[in-house]
Amino acid sequence: MEEPRRDSSGGQPAGPAGGRPRVVVADDDVLLREGLCHLLAHYGYQVVGQAGDGAALLELVARHRPDVVVVDTRMPPTYTAEGLRAAVEIRRRFPRIGIVVLSAHVEVAHAMELMAQGDRIGYLLKSRATEVADFLDALRRVAAGGSAVDASLVRELVGGHPGPPAALGDREREVLALMAQGCTDTEIAGRLGIGAEEAAGTVRGVVTALCLPLTEAGHHRVLAVLAYLDSC
Repeated sequence: MEEPRRDSSGGQPAGPAGGRPRVVVADDDVLLREGLCHLLAHYGYQVVGQAGDGAALLELVARHRPDVVVVDTRMPPTYTAEGLRAAVEIRRRFPRIGIVVLSAHVEVAHAMELMAQGDRIGYLLKSRATEVADFLDALRRVAAGGSAVDASLVRELVGGHPGPPAALGDREREVLALMAQGCTDTEIAGRLGIGAEEAAGTVRGVVTALCLPLTEAGHHRVLAVLAYLDSC
C-alpha cells in the first residue's frame, strides 16, 4: 500500500491532545465505508464510528465528539444532500470538529453554506481522490485546523468572478494567504503584528479588490480564499 506524505515531523497524524485523531466515517456504500475505515486505521487514525445516513452520523458525532468526520454528500433516504446538511448541522453544533466531504458531485449551494462556516473544512471529489497520499494529506490538514478544497469546486464557485491576486498589494497578499489557511481576523492580526481593526480592514480590502460582494454570511471570505487557491 502506498505510504502517505508525512508532516514536517515525519510522525503519525496527531489529534489535538497529541493522541491518535478520532474519526467518524459516514457513507451509505458499505464497501467504500469499510475500506475507508481500514485505510484510516492503518495510517494512524482511530475510527470511533460508522454511519450509513445523516441521522446516524449526527448521533455518533454527539456521542463520540471526534476530531474529524468524513462524510458522503448523498445518503438515504432521498440521496440528495443529506450528508452536506448533516455536515452543516455538525459545524453549527460542534464548530471545532473537522469535516471532510467526499462527493461524486459538485454541490455548489450546500458547499458554499458549509465552507462559509470557517476553517477545518475539506471538500474532495471521489473521482479525483485517486491517490491515498493526497487524501490522507487533506485529512491531516483539516484535522490540524486547515482546509482542503478540490480544484473543481474552486473553479465552480469562483465562476465568473475576476481572478486574484494581481490587483493586490503585498500586505493584502499576506492576508489572503492567511485567510486560505483558515485564520480569523484576530489570528491574522496576531500573525502579522497588526491591530484587529487593521486586519479586518485589510480583509475587506482584499474582497473589494477581487470585486466580490460583502455578505453577512461570510461568503465573500470563502470566494476570496477560493480565488486565491485557484491561482496557486
